[in-house]
Amino acid sequence: MAHKILIVDDEPNIVISLEFLMKKEGFEIAVAADGDEALAKVDSFAPDLVLLDVMMPKKSGYEVCEALRADPARAGLKIVMLTAKGRDTEVAKGLAIGADAYVTKPFSTKDLVARVRELLGGA
Repeated sequence: MAHKILIVDDEPNIVISLEFLMKKEGFEIAVAADGDEALAKVDSFAPDLVLLDVMMPKKSGYEVCEALRADPARAGLKIVMLTAKGRDTEVAKGLAIGADAYVTKPFSTKDLVARVRELLGGA
């Protein structure tokens, strides 16, 4: 069975490219454009992994990550934060609130796919 990935980003071009890339790799994909929609999609789609932008309308990626980590039912959910903010303080904050990985934009698609596969147990 294909792993399910939720792509959360408010930049349509990034969503299109990530969706194409992850579908090509055989993953089942859902998309959300803001933090509130992301939390709703996690409930309805039940992803194995979330690719989560930091800067978004309604709720930031940090707020979404904190909400997901506060839910014991979501303990196994993998979270990869994607952001243009690559300063050490942002990376440290993302990891401190429970992200499994932190990838800065622009990123290598090959590296991102490798990271996703690694987090999903080499799937």
